[in-house]
Amino acid sequence: RKPGATRWEEVQLDWAMDRVATLVKETRDETFVERLGDGTLVNATTGIFALGGATLDNEWNHMQQKLLRGLGIVAIENQARI
Repeated sequence: RKPGATRWEEVQLDWAMDRVATLVKETRDETFVERLGDGTLVNATTGIFALGGATLDNEWNHMQQKLLRGLGIVAIENQARI
């Protein structure tokens, strides 16, 4: 749903995937920290949080962790721990 809209709009899957990728890239670029003030390498982004579901299997959780850590996301949580 677009901001301010009262109705959902159907879109193509390719458009939706491109939109998500664009927003993730923009947010990562805006919030990425390569090094701390003391020079410590961190390669992290603080602008994205990931929440996984407790019903997901170990294989999915493993792949999700690899993807998110590769993007530099450090705020990764699983519903099972909340």
